[in-house]
Amino acid sequence: MPALQEEEQLGKAYDRALMSRLLGFLRPYRHRVSLAVLLLLLLAVVELTGPYLIKVAIDQYIAPGRLRGLTGIAVLYLLVLVLQYALVYGHNTLTQWIGQHVMFDIRARLFQHLQKLPLSTFDVQPVGRLVTRTTNDIETLNNMLSSGVVAVFGDLFVLSGIVLVMLHLNWRLALLTFSVLPFIAAATFIFRRRVRGSFRRIRVRLARINSMLQENISGMMTVQLFNRQESNRVQFDRLNRDHLEAHLETIRYYAIFFPSIELFGSIFLALILWTGGMKVLEGSLTIGAVVAFIQYTERFFHPIRDLSDKYNLMQAAMASAERVFTLLDSPEQPASSGEAAALPPHRGKIEFDRVSFSYVAGEPVLRQVSFTVQPGEKVAIVGATGAGKTTLIHLLMRDYELRSGVIRLDGVDISRANLHELRRRFSVVWQDVFIFSGSVLENIRLGEERISEASCAAAARSVNAHGFIERLSGGFAHRLQERGANLSVGEKQLLSFARALVFNPEILVLDEATSSVDVETERLIQNAIGTLMWNRTSLIIAHRLSTIRNVDRIIVLHKGEIAEMGTHTELLRRRGVYHRLYQLQFSEATAI
Repeated sequence: MPALQEEEQLGKAYDRALMSRLLGFLRPYRHRVSLAVLLLLLLAVVELTGPYLIKVAIDQYIAPGRLRGLTGIAVLYLLVLVLQYALVYGHNTLTQWIGQHVMFDIRARLFQHLQKLPLSTFDVQPVGRLVTRTTNDIETLNNMLSSGVVAVFGDLFVLSGIVLVMLHLNWRLALLTFSVLPFIAAATFIFRRRVRGSFRRIRVRLARINSMLQENISGMMTVQLFNRQESNRVQFDRLNRDHLEAHLETIRYYAIFFPSIELFGSIFLALILWTGGMKVLEGSLTIGAVVAFIQYTERFFHPIRDLSDKYNLMQAAMASAERVFTLLDSPEQPASSGEAAALPPHRGKIEFDRVSFSYVAGEPVLRQVSFTVQPGEKVAIVGATGAGKTTLIHLLMRDYELRSGVIRLDGVDISRANLHELRRRFSVVWQDVFIFSGSVLENIRLGEERISEASCAAAARSVNAHGFIERLSGGFAHRLQERGANLSVGEKQLLSFARALVFNPEILVLDEATSSVDVETERLIQNAIGTLMWNRTSLIIAHRLSTIRNVDRIIVLHKGEIAEMGTHTELLRRRGVYHRLYQLQFSEATAI
């Protein structure tokens, strides 16, 4: 909820710093922007020409009854309309092209930034909210940059031109027309104050809907298993209705504001018609001038309405820009602390030196943990749930930055090592395997085109994954669904073993890799573990103690501290924490 409360806060309607950053994305397209502004300038001139041609036609040809020359004026007016169409087409095409490319640039930068954020960011940021940033918020920015920023110049050009022409035709009628501006300004002020909060509420409720959709669709199995459909429907209906009401509130404001502008325009148009008619009868104004004045008056209100609409668009864009740039400004995980230190040639020695860590301040997960794993050594880490086993791996991979103690790889403090180079030394098999939508081959080599299909097939054969892969239609070309929905848990685990092996890592990490598979699959994996761990340093986080009897050493964690270290036989003889864990599992297995 803190994230959503942050979104409820209202920022400025116009923020110069945010606008400056947004306009910065237009800089690569400045020549096209200049062309769009030029087209708008020409369009403003063309729009001003039409009513004036009508004035000429009435005063010089129709009123005096001189039909000769009227055809030429009509043809010229038609050419003006054709030119206006061409300019509108060119301008709209150009601005939309600019807007789409700017949206592409912002979304690409945001996605690239998301991939460089530390994992702690995703611990507190709902996925649905991040999706809203990269879709709806950026689309709002696109609307402003393509339809707002450049179009404002056109509205100002047209408005300035109309003011000058109207003053030239009859300054008294012009001043009468301009007297409506205080009423329009008051209506606009009230409208923008009302609608500003509505725009923000719409964005907040949309983020909540996206978060709930992502969470419930991902957990659909649990939803259906525990019959949560009805309660989830009620919850979603409430969120959906909040979103609907926010939209309806905005629609009500628009339904009042724009007809109000039309009403003001109609009233003053009637006054101009009456005043202009009186002047025609007095002989101080021509009929053509009155007709042209009426047309200019109608055009006078169009840019005013557009400018009001652009202001509202800008408010929505400011709210979106604030959230997008807040996310872009969130610090990325540094590649290294200070000047990067080069890792020595592959050896695989790991040292934890008085490491302490807390996810939440005041709630330590690890306390003064120190141990060393020699190159090529096979070390298992065991302990009860919450003892800190997986946290050790996260810190070793720098998924979270260490604040107390030192972790060294081959003598180099990992905080000073280049993050990309550090992680290339590892292959990790997690308990919860993540499978991407794509082919089996793509899920094994993960975008590394230098890894051949033959190498992937050899790795799959080494870990006994080739059996189920060959049964799939298409084999390595078989398309896997999102998160591997069309694979069993065991098949996903075998695929992750092939993925780990094909990268030929210096250090292998197995995190509860066999805890979620059946006995037959576990036997297949156990047969492949020797191949995986051969000639490389290996860390095995194990829940089933029967799977780690033959490792070189076992580290027992208890409440974030190292309770014991030794071989399987040595630890059983001590009759300490490891012995109790082993006896508990043995008694459970016997009972089953």
